[in-house]
Amino acid sequence: MSGHVLALSGGVGGAKMAAGLAAILPPERLTVVVNTGDDFEHLGLSICPDIDSVVYAMAGLNDRQRGWGMMDESWQMMAMLRRLGGPDWFNLGDRDLAMHLMRSAGLRQGLSLSDVTAQLVKALGIGGNIVPMSDDPVQTQIETAQGWLDFQSYFVGQQCQPIAKAIRFDGAEKAQISPAFAAALVRPDLAAVVICPSNPYLSIEPILAIPTVREALLGLQVPRICISPLIGGAAVKGPLGKLLMELGNGANNAAIAAHYGALISHMMIDRTDVSDAAPLHMAGLCVSLADTLMRHAADQSRLAHEVLTAIGIAV
Repeated sequence: MSGHVLALSGGVGGAKMAAGLAAILPPERLTVVVNTGDDFEHLGLSICPDIDSVVYAMAGLNDRQRGWGMMDESWQMMAMLRRLGGPDWFNLGDRDLAMHLMRSAGLRQGLSLSDVTAQLVKALGIGGNIVPMSDDPVQTQIETAQGWLDFQSYFVGQQCQPIAKAIRFDGAEKAQISPAFAAALVRPDLAAVVICPSNPYLSIEPILAIPTVREALLGLQVPRICISPLIGGAAVKGPLGKLLMELGNGANNAAIAAHYGALISHMMIDRTDVSDAAPLHMAGLCVSLADTLMRHAADQSRLAHEVLTAIGIAV
């Protein structure tokens, strides 16, 4: 079966999966909806970390060694900012800064985040739609012993060290899904939903928190597959394992499957986690095994092909 693929993504791992899908699907068959709960304003600029991670990965500009930002980056602006006594807790590379400047200028001119993102995607020659989950502001916040922390304060400023008690998405209850996201959900040729290997709590849940999204996904009569972000029972990058333990669900694939519940019909896990397959089957899921670590672009394309093949989508 062929048709349109709707992917839900955060940054880093999700961005690699999105790039893999874009490498094997024609542009008109792919929409990547990206988390914007991480977005914030810094030094007067509108920063969208997950959108930029997906854009850089799909344009082949991402830095694989750091896992974030652009390759061949320089840091002259940060050095001068530090010298001037400015806030240096959030790194902005010289090339990366151009994205934030262009986005901020467009938003000040009255363009929506969807419009600005489409312009940047076109300028970089990217095939496939990269769209924000919403054009309205949504802020992921983590409850800790210090109170509620905005995502970047928790993630970058404090390096995820505070113990998480709860997570909320401020503004989600009033937000509307972006026009392209809404259109993708009702496409007659929609063939599958792919939940990329992103943090379920911090990257995918903000998308699901927007009114009507969860219900719309549950109503789709198409395969909905999640690629686990765990390999060997541990997160490749980021605080997922820590959050799973702190929120009381256990750091394993069963906890991720339980978190998504009826939203997913299929789960792809790494071969090293084969012992998780039987319990997931018992929970009613279809389960596929693959080498899910994506070190190179070839790994992205291979895994994307395996994901689509597993749910019967022709490439």
